[in-house]
Formats: sequence, C-alpha cells, structure tokens
Amino acid sequence: MATLFLSVLPKFHPSLNFQTKITIHSCQSKINHKKIISTTTRGIRSKHYSSHERIFKVLDDFICKFIINTSLSPHVDPKHELSGNFYPVEELPPTACQVVEGSLPPTLEGGAYIQNGPNPQFIPRGPYYIADGDGMLHSIKFSGGGKAIFCSRFVKTHKYIMERDLGYPFFPNPVAYFISNSVRFILLTLARFIIGGKINPLTTGIGTANTSVFEFAGRLFAMIESDLPYAIKISPDGDIITIGRHDFHSSDNDLFLNMTAHPKVDAGTGEAFAFRYNVIPPFLTFFRIDPNGRKQKDVSIFSIKGVTSYMHDFAVTKRFAVFLDAQLVIDPLGIMRGKKILRVDPEKTPRLGVIPRYATDDSEMYWTDVPGLNMMHVINAWEDDDDATCNKIVMVVTNILPVEINLLERRSSTHLSLEKITIDTKTKEVVRCIVSTRSIDFGAINPKYAGKKNRFNLMS
Repeated sequence: MATLFLSVLPKFHPSLNFQTKITIHSCQSKINHKKIISTTTRGIRSKHYSSHERIFKVLDDFICKFIINTSLSPHVDPKHELSGNFYPVEELPPTACQVVEGSLPPTLEGGAYIQNGPNPQFIPRGPYYIADGDGMLHSIKFSGGGKAIFCSRFVKTHKYIMERDLGYPFFPNPVAYFISNSVRFILLTLARFIIGGKINPLTTGIGTANTSVFEFAGRLFAMIESDLPYAIKISPDGDIITIGRHDFHSSDNDLFLNMTAHPKVDAGTGEAFAFRYNVIPPFLTFFRIDPNGRKQKDVSIFSIKGVTSYMHDFAVTKRFAVFLDAQLVIDPLGIMRGKKILRVDPEKTPRLGVIPRYATDDSEMYWTDVPGLNMMHVINAWEDDDDATCNKIVMVVTNILPVEINLLERRSSTHLSLEKITIDTKTKEVVRCIVSTRSIDFGAINPKYAGKKNRFNLMS
C-alpha cells in the first residue's frame, strides 16, 4: 500500500489551496478528494461581446434575476445545491504526487484511475440540480519509477466550449427544469433557443458528459445519457484531452443522438450493448456495437405505452438483455396539466422486460410485473449455470426505497438497498432477495466478469 499526498497552489487562483489525499491498495483504488475552495462567486471571463450577445445577455439577466430566481425551491437552488463539498472546483493541470508512505505496486505502471462527475464551469443562473453540472474528469496516471500524476479537466463538450467563449452559463439545466413544476423555466429555455440561436441538439448535442467513463474498442469515452459520448485520452504527461463527440460510425440515416451512460461490454466477444430512451415512440431503443466500434441496427421496442420511463441502467447476459419500466417517468406534456416532467407515478406498477440480446425486433420480448422495484444501477447479471435447465437470469441491482412522489426533492431520505433478482425465462416468474439493507450504490466489479457469475462487488 502507498499513500500519496498532493498539495499545490494553482497559478490560476492564488487564494485557492487545493488538497487531495489518495490512498492506493493493490486490489482497489479509492480517492478521497477533499475540495477546499473560496466561496466567492466565480468571475466572468472578459471578452468582447457582439451586439447580439450583449442584448441577449441583458434579457437573460433580467429573466433570471427578477422572474426565475425569486422563488427557487432548495432542491433546485444553486446556492443550496452547490454548497459545502459540492462547491465547484477549478481545473488542475498534470501535477506530480508525492509518495509519503509505502510504494506503488508495479502492476499499476502505465495505467490510470479516472473519475467522472458534475462540476459546473460557472455558477448557474436559474434552477440547478446536482446532476446538471459540466463533466469533470479527475485522473491519477501511474508512470514508471513508482510515480503518479494527478489531473482534473473539464470534458470539452459543445456546451462547455460555447459557455467558456461567451463567459457565462447559457445552456438550460435539464434535470432542474424537469423536476420543477414551472412554465417559467420552459419559457427561459425557449428564449435561449430562439433569441440566442446557439443551441442545435440535432447537430451539436447539449450533454455535459458528466456521468461515467466507458472503455471500449481501445478508446475511452465520457458518458451521459442525454447525448452521445465524448472520446477522451490520457496523454503521456498525465493530461486529460477531449478528442470530440463520437457516434460509433453510425449511418447518416440513423437518428443517433444519445445513448445510456452505462453500456455493457462482453469481454469474450468484444461487443458492447447499449440503449437509449426517448420522449416520443419508440420510447426505448436497443442496439449493439461490434468489436470494431461500429454501431449496428437499432431494435425499436414498442411495448412501452403512454409515457417513457427514466431508464438509467439495464442488464445484459450471455443470451438476454433486461430492462426496467419503472415508476419514475418523463412526460413533457405533464407540465400542461400542472405536473412535473420528471416525476414518480404512484399508480404505475414497475415491470421487467426480457429480450434476446441478438434480437432483430421486439417480437420475442416479454414483461413481468415487479411491484416496488425501481432499480438505479445494475451491478452485474448472468445466467445461472447451477440451474440444470439454464433458464434463470440472475441480477444484482440497487433499488430505490421508498419511491415517494417527492423523491427528487428529498434525496437525503432516499435509501438504496442491494437486491438479487432471479428471473425464470420459461415460467416468467421473478424471485427477489435482499442482499444488504445498508444504503449503498455505485457498484463495480472486475470487468472480465461482466455478464458472468461473480462473487465480489465494490460499492460505496
């Protein structure tokens, strides 16, 4: 075991003392990233604005100050959401870490630990939810001679670059808008689309790439489910470089605008499996990416009716893919009925959908009711070889408890239990078993065991 301690005074912020303590074990890496930062609001970068930008910004300032910010609930108020340990941090260029205890295992040489998460470039204007921030990657690169280099960089998305050049936050914060029952926020978004003329989701995307890091076909990607991935790389000196938005060589006729932040890779075949959900039919689309990194034909799933579910994760085994149609729904038209776009539907019964992983359509897909199951993440899934008939799918997932109408407004009271779910593919029966009653999530396994039976999960 080795303990590293990093203490620097970044040249871009003389008053900022940035400290990071990193403890590294041979079998597991853990970062305790302590952020100490001035609580003053970040200044706006100086630049020469065009008359168009000057007029729009004045209007946007007026709307945010006198119409939007006057009555924000705490769960979408930037002053509340970005307080304490959640206050934004600045970029940190590649910085050598000092080994103060022990030594780094030589097996780590040439590798890197990379963490992704939301971190707004500017203090938000208007409503903001913790998941709305720009993607920031923190990495530790292990080089020769037992050395380690720490670096923090924003993912250079279209949103990030445009706001950086403008000098102020321009793009809407979608999650905050979706969980707020206010037409005012929708009007502000439309104003930014129409008056600003800077956003075109069909060509440039609006995502923040702030959710996960995905390694596939020899490349690294920063992911978010509202956009396409952004390819990234770690340079020899430990810097994090954004290469650009990536569509896995999809065809021009393929309206491929977004995908899950949690695709699954089969280490045996080299393939990746993924999906995307939409607010218009088909609400769910399943697809495969071949070992060469080329996206294959979509499989549209039409058996979800009414409104789309918030589908954050799914499971893939040797023969099947499993989806959850949960109680958390996305209904853009709901705001016209006084409801939130992203909300809990207490009348809905969750159900699991099973489809062959190489299906060409959804004709063989079936659904089974699973009351009370609103899974957040799938740790792993496999087909039980101990079962003589090989008809059982086993999933280990985190389940949100309880699912209340005000779930998103009361995050601190939300509990995530760990469950083992067994699906009989012949009888379509589902058996559920609580593995842990502790509130835990963000599980990780040895990727070689993805889709295969495994024993150990690392969770927080």
